[in-house]
Amino acid sequence: MGTVGRNIAGPLLFINLIMYVIVLGFASWSLNKYINFSTHHPGLGGNGATSFFLIVAILAGVVGVVSKLAGANHIRAWRNDSLAAAGSSSLVAWALTALAMGLACKEINIGGWRGWRLRVLEAFIIILTFFELFYVLAIHAGLFSSRYGPGYREHEYAMGAPGTNVDPKHGQTTTRV
Repeated sequence: MGTVGRNIAGPLLFINLIMYVIVLGFASWSLNKYINFSTHHPGLGGNGATSFFLIVAILAGVVGVVSKLAGANHIRAWRNDSLAAAGSSSLVAWALTALAMGLACKEINIGGWRGWRLRVLEAFIIILTFFELFYVLAIHAGLFSSRYGPGYREHEYAMGAPGTNVDPKHGQTTTRV
């Protein structure tokens, strides 16, 4: 049940995790050089949007790596309760990555000389935004059909007053001994 979404989300999770680690490495190196006023370094350069882009890229990288940990737990369990954690954290990671992509586009639009590391970081962020969107859609595919994975439609919660146990399938009260 639901192996189609799981088979798609697994490789996307791994690719996104590797890309987020690469983004984190490039962004942290670049921010370190930028803070030390080493913008003349051949790998950096930059313009007025660079500082904002680097900070948001590091934030997106950290949240992305952490969301992939919750996603790995969801891929392993593939249940509704793990989907809530994986889905919400990946949605936040996608939003921050999309914000970083907007700043990367602004940095490209401003122009000026940018080093190769900064250009690689911009490209990774832009590509990662779309990969993360595909990952979010893959783990939420169960909303449309149970064939693709767990959705939010299963309601097997107890009914009745607090302290009473009601069998949700038969509607009868059960007692504990």
